Amino acid sequence: MVNYKYFLKGILSSKKFDSPAIALGASFVAIGALLKNLGFTIQESIFSTFLTYALPGSLVMAESIFIGASLINIFVAVWLVNARLYPMTVALMPLLMHKKQSRWKYYLSCHFIAVSSWLIMKDNYKNIEKENRIDFWIGIGTATWSVAIFSTVIGYLASDFLNKDILIGLAIVNPIYFICMMIGAMKSIEISLSVILGSILGPAFYFLSPEWCILFGGFLAGTVAFLFGEKSGK
Repeated sequence: MVNYKYFLKGILSSKKFDSPAIALGASFVAIGALLKNLGFTIQESIFSTFLTYALPGSLVMAESIFIGASLINIFVAVWLVNARLYPMTVALMPLLMHKKQSRWKYYLSCHFIAVSSWLIMKDNYKNIEKENRIDFWIGIGTATWSVAIFSTVIGYLASDFLNKDILIGLAIVNPIYFICMMIGAMKSIEISLSVILGSILGPAFYFLSPEWCILFGGFLAGTVAFLFGEKSGK
């Protein structure tokens, strides 16, 4: 069973004024409006957010449908763009694991992994006893997931009142927030190096391959920072 005391704490931690859930909500308002413009029904839009729950994945899915991509191509594209969630899961789950907790909690709550929920948990986990962290995490995930779905509905219903500039502004709120959080977290040489190199290599790779510049730049920056940290630690 879920410990509702820590479940509720997790929900409340997502409602703070500076919570990433606010940026997530703003971005999914844009997603809701975009899905309506693509011809989705409100039920399909809700179901889409229910399943994907990640802004880049939702954008790629919507764009792929717009250009008439096949179902298998859409699946592969969304899978690739959400591959970033794998290392985030690997980094987070050991912080939550406890032998007294049921395995099903960990399997099901992996779906809650997203930049916003991950940031909230990483900010708060040290203040929660390890045995109760998974219940706290489920609370965070439930809150941010609900915010994404609710915001999709709001965006869908308000799409007629949102022009292109507003939608673009809403869509980039979450990435900008994440960048600001990463800058604030630059307390080690590895993180600082990865952020700085990523900021340089991403635009540089754009001139070589606009489609792959973010992936190549991020991969190379992260790898160099990791290797530098490993070497420095020896």
